Amino acid sequence: MKDNRLDFPILSKKVNGKQIAYLDSAATSQKPKQVIDAISAYYRNNNANVHRGIHTLSVEATEAYEGARKKIADFVGVKDPTEIVFVRNATEAINLVAYSWGRLNISKGDEIVVTVAEHHSNFVPWQQLALENGAVLKIVPILDDGILDEEAFEEAITSKTKIVSFFHVSNVLGTINDVKRQVKIVRGKRPETRILIDGAQAVPHMAVDISKIGCDFYVFTGHKMLGPTGIGVLWGRRELLERMPPFMFGGEMISKVEFNKSSWNELPWKFEAGTPDIAGAVGLGVAADYLNKIGMENVREHEIELVDYAIKKLSKIENVEIFGSLDSKKRGGVVAFNVDGIHAHDVASILDEEGIAIRSGHHCAQPLMDYLRIKSAARASFYIYNTRADVDRLVGGIEKVKKVFKL
Repeated sequence: MKDNRLDFPILSKKVNGKQIAYLDSAATSQKPKQVIDAISAYYRNNNANVHRGIHTLSVEATEAYEGARKKIADFVGVKDPTEIVFVRNATEAINLVAYSWGRLNISKGDEIVVTVAEHHSNFVPWQQLALENGAVLKIVPILDDGILDEEAFEEAITSKTKIVSFFHVSNVLGTINDVKRQVKIVRGKRPETRILIDGAQAVPHMAVDISKIGCDFYVFTGHKMLGPTGIGVLWGRRELLERMPPFMFGGEMISKVEFNKSSWNELPWKFEAGTPDIAGAVGLGVAADYLNKIGMENVREHEIELVDYAIKKLSKIENVEIFGSLDSKKRGGVVAFNVDGIHAHDVASILDEEGIAIRSGHHCAQPLMDYLRIKSAARASFYIYNTRADVDRLVGGIEKVKKVFKL
């Protein structure tokens, strides 16, 4: 893949006097100058509120905002852009479904199925809904290599299962779920069960065609795919979204307000109360343009190569344990590991002294940490601007960690 690091201004930054090696893209990706410039240009040239005005700036802002919605729909294989709801992030998208669909359809004794490897954003909303409504939260385990236990997954689905919600790519183990097959498993057991897929770690890193998956809801976020923070996406089947009540109330999401009642706007605007993140949507649209120009197949191939290289290098370091499958084709651009006897925070702190940015902690996946019988993990995550040289620096940094702790 063509070297694109010059498109990312922040990568010229030095940390502790050393060139930064940014290995934390699973938390948030860096932004190319094309996205940064697009956001700046919007505020300089087109800034106005959308949908409400007939003056030129408002029309331009509306065109830019709705144009971004069309770009995102095309990017993930959605034919009807009005099924794309802009939210702040994947977390808000899941909460929207849990509140608007869940509280309307899930009651005492019903079952909600998730996996043990979910991000808190796809675990806590369902946990709280179950506690509130008296539903049963069923948690599906993973196998030793981090792959979903599909036998247990199928057994968990019963006549009482109302929704199954699971990740496309794990933010800790990098596991790539075969979502098409898993959707078929659910449909085969109980066709009317609704399915939500958390695509926050998938959409930025591989080609995703929602129309071919067969789920009912799919969520992802902009800041992990080169876009700005504060903008995310919920896709839902039109017939479901139309039956769901609004998540928030206020301006923009109404059709008519009277003293004693109100009626709601059409999709997707009934779920987009108030002034939206217009510049964020514009930036996200340009991020999709940038990724399309590279080609998502090339993005995926690049990450497979880097992950394979990283796993081989890290596997040779004594006292380092890698979590998840060692097959780079079965995982996304994430490698979580621990150095025996050294807390992940200490590993990350020493690496930071070398200008190497990784993530440490429970990664918003405490149930998974408990399942793995660890308290925390170090995590290196890769994207289009990373190279083998970054991996080599990571390896060198880990060797320094071991020397500091005399391991």
